[in-house]
Amino acid sequence: MKKILVVDDDRTLQTILTRFLAKNGYMVKVASSGLEGLTMFSEDPPDLVVSDVMMPKMNGLEFCRRLRASRSGQLVPFIFLSAKGEVEDRIQGHSMGADDYLTKPFEPRELMAKIEAQLERSRRIHSEMVRLMQQAKLANANTSETANDPSKQQDSESGSYTSEPKEDLPLTPAEIRVFWEVIQGFTNKQISERLFISPRTVQTHISNILDKLQLENRSQLVRFAYENGYRQPESHHEET
Repeated sequence: MKKILVVDDDRTLQTILTRFLAKNGYMVKVASSGLEGLTMFSEDPPDLVVSDVMMPKMNGLEFCRRLRASRSGQLVPFIFLSAKGEVEDRIQGHSMGADDYLTKPFEPRELMAKIEAQLERSRRIHSEMVRLMQQAKLANANTSETANDPSKQQDSESGSYTSEPKEDLPLTPAEIRVFWEVIQGFTNKQISERLFISPRTVQTHISNILDKLQLENRSQLVRFAYENGYRQPESHHEET
């Protein structure tokens, strides 16, 4: 049974969502602030998070930012459910790392559709990563054959082998720098600080990257990187 963490200080909405999601086969836990949500996430990581934006102690934006900054929270599907529905609000939510944004009042069936879509993407990404890990193990078991195959290259640090990228990235130099940062799991704010550009510029680059690669979100971008054999070159390990 998939676990969903609902983070919202509205007790009535907590009850409604708990009953609705439980009725549809999900296990639900609730928190009333981002701070409480972080604690509950660390104790028992859910499969998906639904969070309000305006909350006491720690709002949803900071909650999402901190979650994305942690290794365990980098890829978990995250949906904002908020009364703040202006374009700037939605952009800010996505810039913090949210996968989707739904405004209140909302249609429960639409929320369910978004939840199921995000969980399915998460499942596909996990399945692909498992497949790639199995391929890497098989490659290690056949090092002699791999060494004679020019389509393979050895990772001098780990000793494993990875496929060369299938194609060049159709990105600008600035977008390529952001691409490497994203697939390493850095949040927009961290990328901004590492590359010395504004968070808005980071989000613009990410939007352009997703559009050019015909992807929908960060999770799909990570999957794309694994699937096409992209790994961080030595020159990008140092902060610019």
